[in-house]
Amino acid sequence: MASGCDTATALKPIEETLEHLLSQAKPVTEVEWLATETVLGRVLAEDQLAAVSVPAWDNSAMDGYALRHADLQADTPLTVAQRIPAGAVGTFLEPGTAARIFTGAPVPEGADTVVMQEHCQRDADLLILTHEVAKGANIRRIGEDVRQGEVILNQGAKLSPQHLGLAASVGLAKMPVYRRLKVAILCTGDELIPPGEPLGAGQIHDSNRYTFIGLLQALGCEVIDLGRVADDFIATQEALAEAAAKADLVLASGGVSVGEEDHVKAAVESLGRLSLWRVAIRPGKPLAFGFVGETPFIGVPGNPVSLFVTVAILARPFILRCQGREQILPSSFAVKAGFDWPRPDKRREYMRVRLHSEQGQLTAEAHPSRSSGVLSSVTWSDGLAILPEGKAHKNGDLLEFIPFSELLG
Repeated sequence: MASGCDTATALKPIEETLEHLLSQAKPVTEVEWLATETVLGRVLAEDQLAAVSVPAWDNSAMDGYALRHADLQADTPLTVAQRIPAGAVGTFLEPGTAARIFTGAPVPEGADTVVMQEHCQRDADLLILTHEVAKGANIRRIGEDVRQGEVILNQGAKLSPQHLGLAASVGLAKMPVYRRLKVAILCTGDELIPPGEPLGAGQIHDSNRYTFIGLLQALGCEVIDLGRVADDFIATQEALAEAAAKADLVLASGGVSVGEEDHVKAAVESLGRLSLWRVAIRPGKPLAFGFVGETPFIGVPGNPVSLFVTVAILARPFILRCQGREQILPSSFAVKAGFDWPRPDKRREYMRVRLHSEQGQLTAEAHPSRSSGVLSSVTWSDGLAILPEGKAHKNGDLLEFIPFSELLG
């Protein structure tokens, strides 16, 4: 099929690239109902409503005594007439009496205040308050946390531990989640050798496969690993066709440039179409997007840092949209530049930086190497500082910073 992109076209801006990618993303629609304790990290397929209020009744916020606040005005001891542990229900509280009550226990009818035990003295069944207490104190009211019928979790949320706890609190034993996105990966390069095998002349261990797998697993994808693909057009074509038949998305590293041994771009065009190539990003640039048959394809550079950055910045939002996620763009915050940047690039730079505190201000220290082959710079760093295209910076200027915690999940 004919290509939808021209190799001679100018570099695409980041925003235009993201807009194009997201416009082509089709979320998975298949839903699985799974036990609440098993859905950590999955994407919620439907809004979830509270079947009950939480708390379901007024209850004590602490260990102490339930009483009528009006009885305190008499300034006389109260008689402790009942004991209400958590899980039990007391009887009607008669005037002039108090109930020994424990955290979480229902406040008995007739009581309107709970006094913490530390503010009381007790002599047998007589109770004397040693501190003043406001009416209504230390009572958790019905529905204070959640009201029955209220939406507690929104469709598209990635489920975290706190979501599971909240769902359980309203009695949700199962929840509907989208099935995992299936992503097939392939890494091109005759020089790539798996870790654990001896290296020959001109060979390197394949780090890209493991970076791919780690990034995708952190995003909750089901990874289909097709391994290394030889630098050969037919082999690349066959691997792409197999990947497209098995997956919702195909990711490939290397082979998307214009060298004589770069076959991925041509192989994709022979099986489908490309609609994007060459993006104004550093490290990166030769990022390809298109379709193998009808399966989306993203090709990223083979240099390990370029792979990491382009997947995190460009492929990740596409993947999240395909997963049905509500929030797809990472959060960022301002940090102070701890370096000069006098010669800006025509591409937007995602600089590997480490943060340290300097007089209460977070300052970004740049890694000494800008090389896209120095993978250790990524483990050294805390995240990526964004240096806009065509703009110089001085030491002390504010920069936008994206922590890795926002990009790796």
